Amino acid sequence: MRPSGRDLSEMRAVSIETGVTKHAEGSCLIRMGDTHVLCTASLEERVPPFIKGSGQGWVTAEYGMLPRSTSSRMRREAQAGKQGGRTVEIQRLIGRALRAGVDRNALGERQITVDCDVIQADGGTRCASITGGWVALRLAVNKLMKAGDVITDPLVSEVAAISCGIYAGQPVLDLDYPEDSEAGTDGNFILRGDGRLIEVQMSAEGSTFSRDEMGRLMDLAEKGVSELVAAQRAAVA
Repeated sequence: MRPSGRDLSEMRAVSIETGVTKHAEGSCLIRMGDTHVLCTASLEERVPPFIKGSGQGWVTAEYGMLPRSTSSRMRREAQAGKQGGRTVEIQRLIGRALRAGVDRNALGERQITVDCDVIQADGGTRCASITGGWVALRLAVNKLMKAGDVITDPLVSEVAAISCGIYAGQPVLDLDYPEDSEAGTDGNFILRGDGRLIEVQMSAEGSTFSRDEMGRLMDLAEKGVSELVAAQRAAVA
């Protein structure tokens, strides 16, 4: 029995509310159970120096957790004078995941920065950030296309992510914090809407896993991502 009472292959409740901020070109608030993330996409008519003059665009991301997004207050990273290793790793993951669904030539020489701010955390914040980040990115690109600044849609597919793991000896979908903290195996699966894999992160957190178990987790991930892609499409329709 899962702590939440969910079936092994059951997602947490997912909702995506769009247009939640006034100034960003694209924004949404994604809720996956008790994990809530504010995602905004900001357009800039410039690119990093390493691709300047190439005609290609760039999509990057930043990630952060609010001080009271968890059960006890955490110190703002700005107070420490630098970002922690976890933050840097997650925002790089979000950026490269979203870029996997972008035709950078079609985007043109401009940059879109996706900011993911965790308001409330209960496991799976990086997955919620990627899933909500794509919605914010989609809305920002829609504005570019409506203005005629982009002719061909640069978004070739949706991008979504879900966690799966071995909890109490059973493969389960969409880990919340009580499961994530005790899972024997933990994995994050990032896929495009067309089913193509972008990245899989799996590790033994307390017990090793078999190839068969990895395959069962992959099956769960495909199911979960298909549900998330449906929610993304409904949100931007």
